[in-house]
Amino acid sequence: MVEGLTKSFGRQVVWENVTMTIPAGQISVLLGPSGTGKSVFLKALVGLIRPDRGHIWINGHDLATCGERRLYELRRLFGVLFQDGALFGSLNLYENIAFPLREHTRMKEAQIRRLVAAKLELVGLVGAEHKMPGEISGGMRKRAGLARALVLDPEIILFDEPDSGLDPVRTAYLNQLIVDLNHETGATFLIVTHDINSARTVPHHIGLLFRRELVMFGPRERVLSSAEPAVRQFLNARRHGPIGMSEEKDVTELAAEALLGQDPGELPPIPPQLTPSGGRGGA
Repeated sequence: MVEGLTKSFGRQVVWENVTMTIPAGQISVLLGPSGTGKSVFLKALVGLIRPDRGHIWINGHDLATCGERRLYELRRLFGVLFQDGALFGSLNLYENIAFPLREHTRMKEAQIRRLVAAKLELVGLVGAEHKMPGEISGGMRKRAGLARALVLDPEIILFDEPDSGLDPVRTAYLNQLIVDLNHETGATFLIVTHDINSARTVPHHIGLLFRRELVMFGPRERVLSSAEPAVRQFLNARRHGPIGMSEEKDVTELAAEALLGQDPGELPPIPPQLTPSGGRGGA
């Protein structure tokens, strides 16, 4: 649970008083225009940056205010998939995935081999373990990064724009993989993305950051059918609404839109949510 979370850099307020309960074992998506602090929010959740105010409650502990030793323990509950996979270029995929096990456990090599093999199978990369990151596609790097995020069997997995740099077909494969993995692991997933199709079909819950606050967070169907102007504008990818080219529109711009009577457009039908497939395609 996130309660009253606030973060500033100097005089710039990134977001303030953010409160949300991320449903355990489900997939949540966090949307928002560029520059609204979505990635900063993920970093706060995993303890890489400290918020100015507020609380992040995990298993009865406040990650936002706890000491370094407790923070180190709580971080082991998280797995993180970074935008580019963040693989070590000098290590093959096997060594990349094994890295957290070597750093955080005292497992014997035979145990490490079994776990890495299991995660490679989980993301559909069996047979690619000896390849270097520079020898594989962007989609495969994402899946290798996901395997590394999963290797410690975390309770919470954070995805920072997992579809960044992928074509629509590879994004579709990755989306299905995320749904399948959530079903198989039972972990809590939080995804930051700009991809509207992914946001409409993958999660159980959706949130939107805008104007330095969490505008809305709730079940997928409720958010997709919301008439809240910022939510409606973002999910329809339209110019009409409070979101401007850089940040929010000023009063003059909004008044001009109202005078012209621009139609915000009807909400599109809510698409079916992706369901677990039992199979994994390649990307």
